[in-house]
Amino acid sequence: MATEISRDTIIEDLVEAYPDAITFLMEKGIRCLRCGEPIWGTLGSAMDEKDFPVERQMEIVQELRGFLSAN
Repeated sequence: MATEISRDTIIEDLVEAYPDAITFLMEKGIRCLRCGEPIWGTLGSAMDEKDFPVERQMEIVQELRGFLSAN
């Protein structure tokens, strides 16, 4: 992977490096990037907006890393 993914990863950078992340994020209900929702901010701030507990956020980050490494 070119970019280390964490809660502090900027969503715009994530999507630029890994376009497949859009589908993953949408499935988790984090951002509807295809619907025109702004993509600025960090992955953590987007998950905070959805009231995901920190433990779940860390699980999602791990799942995203696995998803992207498999694609």
